[in-house]
Amino acid sequence: MTDQEKIQIQKYLIKEKTKLVVRIEELRELTQPIEPDDAIGRVSRMDAINNKTINQQALKKANDKLNKINISLERIDDKDFGTCIQCKKSIPIQRLLLMPGSICINCAH
Repeated sequence: MTDQEKIQIQKYLIKEKTKLVVRIEELRELTQPIEPDDAIGRVSRMDAINNKTINQQALKKANDKLNKINISLERIDDKDFGTCIQCKKSIPIQRLLLMPGSICINCAH
């Protein structure tokens, strides 16, 4: 992997990290406990609980992706960055951008 490709990946990951941090804050707000004394009605309360569950899953996925981005940013200067940890083959840059911290396509199957 060239230095130019690493710089491109680093810029992209930093941009994605910034967006994720904002999204995580939004999701944390949406997953706050639903107060039982809120006069929102039974059906609305059920919708709110359902939405909270969906937002909790989205929050978990966002945190997982943020963790992978952080690991990738920490490792970007390693000589083996962009190399599959299982088979040691090069991972295409597009895959690294879409799935930071990933393994190659062959090992993923």
